[in-house]
Amino acid sequence: MTDISRLINSWRSEPSIGGNITAWRTIPFRKAKLVPLPDELHPALVQALNNSGIQTLFTHQAQAWKQIQAGFNTGIVTGTASGKTLCYNLPVLDHLFRNPDARALYFFPTKALSQDQYNVIRDLLLDVNASVTSDPLNSLSLGVYDGDTQRKDRSAIRENARILISNPDMLHAGILPHHTVWAGFFRYLRYIVIDEMHAYRGVFGSHVANVIRRLKRIAKFYGSNPQFILTSATIANPKELAENLIEEEIHLIDEDGSALGSKYFLIYNPPVVDQHLGIRRSALHESVRLAEDLITYNVQTIIFARSRRTVEIILTYLRESSNPNYPKELSATNLSNKTSKEDFIRGYRSGYLPQQRREIERGLRQGHVRTVVATNALELGIDIGGMGATLLVGYPGTIAATWQQAGRSGRGNDTSLTVLVATADPLDQFLAANPNYFFERSPEHALINPDNLLILLEHLRCAAFELPFRVADGFGQVEPSQLDEFLMFLQNEGILHKSDEKYFWMADQYPAQSVSLRHASANNVLLQSLENDLSITIGEVDQPSAYWMVHPGAIYLHEGKTYTVKELDLEENVARLIRNETDYYTEPLRETTVQLLELKAEEEAQGAIKAYGELSVTSQLIGFRKIRWFTHENLGVSDLSLPPTELITTGYWLALTDATVEKLQKNEEWSGDPNNYGPNWTKLRNEVRKRDNYQCQVCGLPESVRSHDVHHITPFRYFQSHQYANRLENLVTLCPRCHRRAETVVRVKSGLSGIAFVLKHIAPLFLMCDTRDIGVHSDPKSSITKGKATIVIFDQIPAGIGFSQQLYELHEEIIKYSQELVSSCECSDGCPSCVGPGGESGSGGKQETLAILEALNGTFMV
Repeated sequence: MTDISRLINSWRSEPSIGGNITAWRTIPFRKAKLVPLPDELHPALVQALNNSGIQTLFTHQAQAWKQIQAGFNTGIVTGTASGKTLCYNLPVLDHLFRNPDARALYFFPTKALSQDQYNVIRDLLLDVNASVTSDPLNSLSLGVYDGDTQRKDRSAIRENARILISNPDMLHAGILPHHTVWAGFFRYLRYIVIDEMHAYRGVFGSHVANVIRRLKRIAKFYGSNPQFILTSATIANPKELAENLIEEEIHLIDEDGSALGSKYFLIYNPPVVDQHLGIRRSALHESVRLAEDLITYNVQTIIFARSRRTVEIILTYLRESSNPNYPKELSATNLSNKTSKEDFIRGYRSGYLPQQRREIERGLRQGHVRTVVATNALELGIDIGGMGATLLVGYPGTIAATWQQAGRSGRGNDTSLTVLVATADPLDQFLAANPNYFFERSPEHALINPDNLLILLEHLRCAAFELPFRVADGFGQVEPSQLDEFLMFLQNEGILHKSDEKYFWMADQYPAQSVSLRHASANNVLLQSLENDLSITIGEVDQPSAYWMVHPGAIYLHEGKTYTVKELDLEENVARLIRNETDYYTEPLRETTVQLLELKAEEEAQGAIKAYGELSVTSQLIGFRKIRWFTHENLGVSDLSLPPTELITTGYWLALTDATVEKLQKNEEWSGDPNNYGPNWTKLRNEVRKRDNYQCQVCGLPESVRSHDVHHITPFRYFQSHQYANRLENLVTLCPRCHRRAETVVRVKSGLSGIAFVLKHIAPLFLMCDTRDIGVHSDPKSSITKGKATIVIFDQIPAGIGFSQQLYELHEEIIKYSQELVSSCECSDGCPSCVGPGGESGSGGKQETLAILEALNGTFMV
């Protein structure tokens, strides 16, 4: 019996563990499908493979060889550790060996992956060179060209590299704008390899698609027409994504012929410790407990955490553990064994030096490092050998990413283990309660929109700098007539000049330097920390995010350190921070208004009208809440006064029909209507203001042009009648600012806001996006639906990226799963795992939320 099997049996018999596992799945062993090496493969490659013990190919590798040899653009979608690297290296190297002038460009989403693949190809070339006596093959040079490449090496790489390894960011800002010094490379460019293409989605993918448009344009200028090879983890629409990225037809290979050892896959849901509030034990602490068992059973393990801070906390807990069942070299507490723990248990995340990361990767491959705690920096295909187990601290955000992380354990025929530890997040709780959704559903769709106007114009500027545009030119799938309109717009900006049917770049600036591939907006806010009387730049955020991430008073985390924001200067695009330690984090409070610009589609649905279209979303940060770490205690609210921001985007919304609201009202399951404060409210309001000397009873501000508000200390909805609610001792005069603050603290939850909370967390499960990529807004009397109760989900990206139309089409499925999430939650009246917390004095709104969802699913009974 293996160590993993013994551990599984132990967990099954332990109620405090086995009783909390909501899914026990065994993915069966799969035998490899093998075929002989191709007869036409270059003899040197055949010999090199034989020297490495490879005498056959998996069927998908052989299929890729045939498709690529036939000249087709090819996409390969197979599992982790299925040998995708050979799928492109064999045909590329074979061609380059036979054609001394030919070149290939490989680009990877991260520098770490570039370095890893450089080592793979270098080792293969060493094997090739060792197997031949003639020297023509020795001239095949390899180079990595990215931000870490030393300047003294760059010229030689430009002149000599026949396989160039880079990333989209360097291609965008460091290669394409300087294509004249790469003329020889582009003239003979034969292959472009795009690895891990599923990483190119959303804003990033939309930018990368435009970089590829520019790349193809420059290649054409030098007379080459490169063939594309793309690889991906499993997603629902790999062919669509690949063809949207390169704007050409691709031939898809998605039948995996590699061997797969059996895998245990468990979903562990920490137990509830407060039934009323729905609070569960910390996923972090439960993960440490399970990790200690994996260490005890000597299972080499990778622990994936969702943030750098969590990585460091788990790493500290495991190293400081005094668990007596650890292997003997880790169980003692003397200094030498403390050093052993540091060698055996390592962290891995951004912020570590490259040499540290390479050392850890080596230790994992060689087996010296037994446990590594990592962010998703280790999710992609970096070679770390065959791990025994993966422990996921929280759902990674997409099904594709979950399987990618799970695939980091288990190689070949070896049995492996994956444990997903659910957090209190609604998405995690949904999957814990509905494991079949995860195990049986195809992974999500990866969406991009290369023609997003803001992104497209940025790349047209870059492309015009690189080469003049002719009037008859297109740009990818942008037709010449439409492109001409965009170029005329840029001419009116003063950066292009039209002469002899061509548009020439006229501006002084270098446009690619000001365009970030990671954000829709080009403007970034620098984060400067004052340390020892020196201002040090520690990072940057995009300007739209700066309003809520680095507003004055915000707590900002960077590489495990805590900073407080003292000033946000939006004119200079600088946020000034000071380093300090706090026992709380901050949560921004916003006011949002939504206006309809254009209705794209509208349709009747069960209990509602669903629609999507173009919206104007105006947001203003009005304050922030201080929340204590771990306990989530509300420590108070502070006011802010930042200018409003307007976002022109696309949104999906559902408006409850009048009949639905009437049913809910009849059943007393509706609190979306404005409060009726009674017939004498105006007189009573004036009496309270006079009693309080027409001054705000919090800040002392006297009334001026606008009369102050009168606030119910205990919310009006908690009383059976207005007579009880309107007692003088329950009323207080507040200025508008303090009134907003008081209402925010109370946070009375309605069913409408509960649904908004649920949908914001459920929608990313269908969209392959982060919760930050979408915004939600609820309004009991929305102007965009002529006064109906409405929930809006909108793209947090100017002009939208396609999320809204996808949600519109998936409306019924999303509502169905939202009801399942809320109904299965064990809390009594709302919690962070379903409709959101009710706050100190407010109700949770769970019953009303569930009633509305039942109405939208056709299961509501009057």
